[in-house]
Amino acid sequence: MIKYSGQTRLLVAVDCIIFGFDGETFKLLLIQRGFAPEKKKWSLMGGFLKTDECLDTAANRILHQLTGLENVFMDQMKAFSNPRRDPVERTIAVAYVALIDIQKYKQQLSPEFHAQWFPINELPPLIFDHTEMVEMAKNKLRYQAALHPVLFELLPEKFTLPHLLALYEGLYETEFDKRNFSRKALSSGLLIKLDEKDKGNSKRGAFFYKLHKEKYKEGLQTFLNFIPKPENLPQSQI
Repeated sequence: MIKYSGQTRLLVAVDCIIFGFDGETFKLLLIQRGFAPEKKKWSLMGGFLKTDECLDTAANRILHQLTGLENVFMDQMKAFSNPRRDPVERTIAVAYVALIDIQKYKQQLSPEFHAQWFPINELPPLIFDHTEMVEMAKNKLRYQAALHPVLFELLPEKFTLPHLLALYEGLYETEFDKRNFSRKALSSGLLIKLDEKDKGNSKRGAFFYKLHKEKYKEGLQTFLNFIPKPENLPQSQI
């Protein structure tokens, strides 16, 4: 077998940043690391690339092995290559981001590695540079959500306007004007009002809506932003 002479062999890891929404709170899925160093400390879902697989295949395999989740769409975000990011060996990590509806996947979580959902603003200390990965993923998602209704991927089949508001407030970690938010959401043309109401939080209840999937697929140009335009966002949120 021919090899490149004089070159150092490196490990490649894949880390999965899984954001979810449970109807009230924006969350991140973490596991307890199963081996040293930092064994039993909280970590993103991670593992090493095998010689016979591509990065996308590795990301799906690692996610399934560590959490039990299957058929989750993930998007490659960035490679992290600080020579000192892993204290054991030189390891380049490629981060993937996924958005899922927690209610849809909660029964799939494997108990072996204690996979657990944490509110995004109440995260425990994470190993290595995983906190940096999460912050970068949040900022990227905030920017994407200002351009496209990507956060709808986190919603169940039917949802209320308060659910939608809580989702956006959770990601941006701030409060929006409720009336203005509702007006913009309804004027976007992306919502189909249902006859059914959610009366769990009040006697009056809130109408359920569902996503207009055709307009969602069409509508990058027609989408009316729920939040300030990207150029008006603080740099810390981009």
